[in-house]
Amino acid sequence: MFYVFHVDVNSAYLSWEAVYRLQQGDSIDLRTIPAVVGGSEADRHGIVLAKSIPAKKFGIHTGETLYGARQKCPGLVVVPPRYGLYMQCSEAMVAIMNQYAPLIQRYSIDEAFLHYQLPPSMIQGQGAEAAAVAAALRLKAQIRQELGFTVNVGIGPNKLLAKMASEFQKPDQVHTLFRHEVPEKMWPLPVQELFFVGRATARKLRGYNIFTIGQLAAADPQLIHCWLKKPGLLIWQYANGLDDSRVTDEPMPIKSIGNSSTLPFDVTDRATAHQILLALCETTAMRLRKIRRCAQVVSVTLRSSELITYRHQCRLASPTDVTSLIWQESCRLFDNVWKKEPLRHMGVHLSDLCSNEYYQLSLFHQHLEKHHQLDRTIDALRLRFGTRAVFRGCFSHSSIQPLMGGVLQDQEVDYPMMASYL
Repeated sequence: MFYVFHVDVNSAYLSWEAVYRLQQGDSIDLRTIPAVVGGSEADRHGIVLAKSIPAKKFGIHTGETLYGARQKCPGLVVVPPRYGLYMQCSEAMVAIMNQYAPLIQRYSIDEAFLHYQLPPSMIQGQGAEAAAVAAALRLKAQIRQELGFTVNVGIGPNKLLAKMASEFQKPDQVHTLFRHEVPEKMWPLPVQELFFVGRATARKLRGYNIFTIGQLAAADPQLIHCWLKKPGLLIWQYANGLDDSRVTDEPMPIKSIGNSSTLPFDVTDRATAHQILLALCETTAMRLRKIRRCAQVVSVTLRSSELITYRHQCRLASPTDVTSLIWQESCRLFDNVWKKEPLRHMGVHLSDLCSNEYYQLSLFHQHLEKHHQLDRTIDALRLRFGTRAVFRGCFSHSSIQPLMGGVLQDQEVDYPMMASYL
């Protein structure tokens, strides 16, 4: 007998920032005041990444501009993100979860599923449900006591119902959504609150007079399929609490990898654009080699100062993980697609990945093996001594960072682990 727990950190980035700052001697808890974690406005990354509950009461929502957030709350406190800290907090939470079950599936940096196996002597029924709730309460309390931040824990017979349960009242709560509770707890909810139902789908369903999850569950599945095709059958099953996916610790196969960056200034010349592409390719290719993959498709994404976005891609003659080759192809794509307008955002993405255990030699790249060895040596040096230990000479006197589009430098900081300040 088992249950699935869904553990979700309350206002993750904001909570992690708050606890870390309290540990460093700050007197104000960011969670108790209107505060947000936001990007750098000077670097034109000025959007809300996470918000406190008091900030939410002002109508501030994740993804809006910091300018808009300040219009709603003039006294808003804005703090910059520290992704390295957040990764460490996430790892610490998963380490505690591993004390309760060996099978953990990380859903995102602040969410994870846990397969909680009841003792063999425990029979199905209220006793089993009570035991699962007791375990979830212990888990929640241990995270709060040892790490200082709060989580919601949803309990259900499958991943769907556990995730739906964790979205009930917040923060610092344990909620259940057992099968016999679905009609009472889930069916009265608006249909847009069902997992996998987005705004467009909800709008279509309302057009067919389906406003609640219960109405969707009671609808004819053939009609839902007719209206929404294959995804319609999936959300109909979800509305009925059906989900046969298992908690698994196997990582999802990576189908593509990429890095992009909103630039602190408008790019108006080809040479600067090529240098930025090089910095993006350095980061992307290093990540590609880390997962032992080669790419067969390279794409370049550009966004103008007028916020017009376009993308161009091509298939390589043979798969590669060599930084210089990926950069050369990215520059060629850029030259073909750039319309000479000022650019505020650039990105490089790699797809159609395959193993890098074997690769095809090319008559046009006679020194390919030397490039492979050079890239791997640079990767090893950066891993040991930091991402700025080795970089290309063209970045020596440049305002452009030698690696762009990632959070690598912040991850090098060793943040002391937090303790409870609640």
